[in-house]
Amino acid sequence: MKLSEILSEIKARVLTGEEKIDELEFDYVAASDLMSEVLAIARPSMVLITGLTTPQVVRTAEVVGIQAVVVVRKDFLPSETIDMAKACGIVLAVTKMTMFEACGRLYNRKLKPIWSA
Repeated sequence: MKLSEILSEIKARVLTGEEKIDELEFDYVAASDLMSEVLAIARPSMVLITGLTTPQVVRTAEVVGIQAVVVVRKDFLPSETIDMAKACGIVLAVTKMTMFEACGRLYNRKLKPIWSA
C-alpha cells in the first residue's frame, strides 16, 4: 500500500519527507514503544507506529532501515526529533488516533503484521 494511502487512512499529518509519500509502498505495520523490540522485529517494507516522540525513535528507524514512522496520540513533536528525521531522510508523521485504532484501520486495509512474515 502506498504511504499516502496509509497516512490518509489514519488521518496522519506529515512532518518530514512529504515528497516521498506517493512513491513509498509498504506491506507490513509494526507498533511498539520499545525500541529494543523494534531492533529485533524490523522488516523491509515496514511502517513503524509508536507513541514515542524522542529522537531515539528516528535513530532506531535509521539503523534498521525503516523509511516511515507514525507517532500516535500527538499533534506535534519536539524539534530535535523532526530535525533528525529530516537529516536521516525518514518520513515522520503524527496522528491523534490511538495506537489501537491506527493499527486496526491498517490491518483492515490488508497491511500485514510483521509476525506473518
